[in-house]
Amino acid sequence: MQTQAQRGVETDREDGVDPLVTGIKDRWEGQGLPGGPWPFMAICSVGRLQQLLKKGLDIELKRLGLSRTGYFLLTTLALTSSGHARLSTLGRILMMHPTTVKLTVDQLEAAGLVTRARHPHDRRATLVEITPDGRERACAANEALESPDGALAALGGLHREVFEALQPARLAAGDVDL
Repeated sequence: MQTQAQRGVETDREDGVDPLVTGIKDRWEGQGLPGGPWPFMAICSVGRLQQLLKKGLDIELKRLGLSRTGYFLLTTLALTSSGHARLSTLGRILMMHPTTVKLTVDQLEAAGLVTRARHPHDRRATLVEITPDGRERACAANEALESPDGALAALGGLHREVFEALQPARLAAGDVDL
């Protein structure tokens, strides 16, 4: 069985000292920097958390033969009531460039995880639909991300708490459009 460190997830420090706090907060005023250290520390903390989450996500997705964008696209399609969406809608929801969406759909279609069809009422639009295999793969990825033996096991079920802690800041920064 792999340890958390072997899976690429940092473990809690035994001494309880956070090097980010010690390295920045304790020296901020002594170095003559104006204001408080909190904006810098918040940005560093979110950036480091993002790196750790991406690393764990990539480990799990690699096992399933998915890219990050492929996972986001499949899960987004699985969340729709119809199982399909326009290419343009996927780009807007996922905040991806249309070319990235198209290339990702090409890869997922080649793997049999999505299909493409003409929109029934708008001949300019293309619909992307998740296949049963695509839904199964999205489900497997989501289960892996919560697994106590997975690459994100160090979160120990804190996914909701992390989301709820970050949501007010994300919304305050203007992330309200889908």
